[in-house]
Amino acid sequence: MSIWGKLLGGAAGLVMGGPIGALVGAVAGHAVDRFREEPGSGDATQSIGFTIGVIVLGAKMAKADGVVTEAEIATFRRLFKVPPEEERNVARLFDQARRDADGYEPYARQLARLLKDRPAVLQELLNCLFHIAAADGRPGDAELAFLRNVAGIFGLDAAAFDRISAAHVGSDERDPYAILGVARSASVEEIRSRYRQLARENHPDRLVAQGLPAEFARTATVRMAAINAAYDAILKNAAPA
Repeated sequence: MSIWGKLLGGAAGLVMGGPIGALVGAVAGHAVDRFREEPGSGDATQSIGFTIGVIVLGAKMAKADGVVTEAEIATFRRLFKVPPEEERNVARLFDQARRDADGYEPYARQLARLLKDRPAVLQELLNCLFHIAAADGRPGDAELAFLRNVAGIFGLDAAAFDRISAAHVGSDERDPYAILGVARSASVEEIRSRYRQLARENHPDRLVAQGLPAEFARTATVRMAAINAAYDAILKNAAPA
């Protein structure tokens, strides 16, 4: 079963308690309680938590600028490959989160605890939210404020936020130094070292091994491509070491 089929089929009960469990319970009813009687792995918990997190925080972010655009919905379906038979479940969870009176902070805090030992996966969750926010153009001020606050709750520093943000501006405006998080005065060796670190931490296979659902690997691949392109652009114009 794909990660989408597990959302409201009971497996979401692996995310025990907290605001996410309550939200899923409101949508799925007793399905959560039935699944709690079954064994489950920590990796499954994290994968399902990640998926629910993208949906719930995406819905909450939509409230930040007051409107959900067709472009945002289309981007979600395209990037995350929601199968037609699961679109209804995903939509139900999205709509419940959007109507929920609570703010986004409790959900972000629960996800931060769930993935506390996997900061690269938290960065990828933020990257997914950026994809949604940028679906209809550059993210607006309200969306950027939302994303920055989520990053803070996740324990991500300003440098990590700026690297992810830099990859989501228009292709003609992207600053390769910002994407890698290096100073323009950095040496070639410093640039290579930073690139190797980012390539190691953000490789899609590594992220999947750490709990990123395979259904979300496409966004990780897009981000890795941006890192590679930034590195190539800098080296092309860099002076020899």
